[in-house]
Parts: sequence; structure tokens; C-alpha cells
Amino acid sequence: MSQAIRYVRYGGPEVLTLDDVPLPDPGPGQVRVAVRATGVNGIDWKLRSGFMDRGRRPGGPTGVGVEFAGTIEALGAGAGAGAGAGSGKGVGGWSVGQAVFGRVLSGAAATHVPADIGNLLAMPAWLSFEQAAALPVAVETAWRTLRELDVTEGHTLLIHAVAGGVGLVAAQIARTRGVRVVGTASRARHDFLRDLGVRPVEYGDGEGGEGGGDGEGMAGRVRAAAPEGVDAVLDASGRDVLAMSIELAGGPDRVVTIADGRAAEYGVRFSSGVGGSPLEEVFVEVLPLLERGALRVPIERTFPLERIADAHRLSEQGHLLGKIVITVP
Repeated sequence: MSQAIRYVRYGGPEVLTLDDVPLPDPGPGQVRVAVRATGVNGIDWKLRSGFMDRGRRPGGPTGVGVEFAGTIEALGAGAGAGAGAGSGKGVGGWSVGQAVFGRVLSGAAATHVPADIGNLLAMPAWLSFEQAAALPVAVETAWRTLRELDVTEGHTLLIHAVAGGVGLVAAQIARTRGVRVVGTASRARHDFLRDLGVRPVEYGDGEGGEGGGDGEGMAGRVRAAAPEGVDAVLDASGRDVLAMSIELAGGPDRVVTIADGRAAEYGVRFSSGVGGSPLEEVFVEVLPLLERGALRVPIERTFPLERIADAHRLSEQGHLLGKIVITVP
């Protein structure tokens, strides 16, 4: 048997249950992973709350979680030796007992998960399971949105919610490419951000304010932090900053959001990550940065699998530094 976090109705974190389920069999081109850790992302609780599927009910018991790290426990057809995994492993395929990390459409918050080999990467020995589980979503999203914004050396990038998982990764990758980074974050995160080379700006309209909004207070602080001007904006906050961002960047085509569902009203691109960039392509650049310490993804807090509801509550509160990770015994 296996265990999985599921819900049968939309609602708050209390709808999540830890259920006994049949051990999943890997299909062709898949492996079964014994999960050791899984990341928590905003998309998890947005799906669980019904935010993404208004007016309808779940079609049945639904799993949560889209990223994981663990060890391969079983191989489906075409996933073993000689298969040519094409995801960082190279010719020779995958093997039972190998440490891996990757992503799935849903159901990563479980003791076992079937995963397509195309969404799998070999886990380097210098990464822990908790660290590896925090990477796929934040890194792929950051890498993809930087490509969409086409920021290059000498540009200035504004990132809203720069202390969160996606914001931190995007800021650090951009810095390695010679991009100046300004980021909105709560004051408690500013020293950490300065150490990364980010120019921090406090949230809110009023001096010292912590609310969202697009008033001149925060816009003025951004202009003071970036007297050279802002070339592009990544909104990872969803805190009603699109109008301000368009004004600062000089047009909606220079703004990308991953968090504000009203993007179309402003003519701004919403980067949903449907399909996503191939992890192999993304991590060719990112793994060397992680190994030499040029990229850090802090873990705000870890929770055991049975306390995933508490992890969702913390994620919904926001103002995190990095990622929340669930550990699986």
C-alpha cells in the first residue's frame, strides 16, 4: 500500500486527508519514485481551494503537489537500461535505487508517485532530498519568465515578491547574467536580499506599509532604488501591482505575472507554465550555479506529510523566504 494526500471537495486546508491508496504501477516511460520530500507551491492551494476551477466540483479524490525528490523503486517499460532517458541521465536509462527529483501534474504529496522520465533529473550527491524537492517549480518558472521578459546584461528588472521561491531564483539567475535587480519584499528580508545583490523595496503605498496596491508610495520607492529606470517587471505576488508595473516598465509587453488572474485586463502576459520548459534544458544552467553557491533556495520551513494542512496555511499567508517543503518518512 501507499499513502497520498487528497481532497474530495474544494475548501481550506482542512479538506486535505492522508489516505491509504494502492501502490501505483509505473506505465510505459515512467518510474515509480519512493518520495522523500515534496515542495509546496501556490498552485497547490489554489487548486485545492477551487480557485482554478470555479463552479465545479472535483471529479473524485484528487492529489496535491507537483514536485518531489526521492529514489526510484520500480521501472516501467522503456525506462530502464538502454532507454536513453533524455533527462540528465544520458544513454543507459534509469535504475532502481537511483536518487532523482522532478515534477508531475499532481499527486507528489504521497509516499509513492509515478513520474514520466522526461520530467525527471538525476539528483547530485551534494543535494539533499529537501533541497532538491524545493527546486523544480521555482527554478523552471523563474528561468521561463526571464526568457519571456528577455532581460540581458545592463537591464534593470523589478521583481514583486522577490523573497519567495520564484522571486529569489529569478533574482539570482538574473544577477549571474549581469542584470540589475530591484525587488519588493517585507523589511525583515531586506538584509538577506542585499547580500544577494538585490536592491530591496518595501511593500505598500505608505511609508513602511505592508499592504499591496499600486500607489505612488511603492512606485516612488522603486524609482528611488532604480534611478536608471525599470526595463521589465516580474510579478510573483499577485498583490494588485500590474498598473504600477506597466507604468514603471513603459508598457504591458514588458510585464509578466505568474500570480495575478487579471493579467488580460491590463494586456499583461500571464505565464502559467502549462507544459513548462524541459527540466534538462533549465538545469543545464542552474545546477552548476547551485553547486558553486551562486544560487541559493532557502527552505522557510519543513513539515511532515501528515501536517501538510499546516504547510498550506503558511503558504497562503505569504511573506516567505524561499520554499516550504514536506518530508516523507
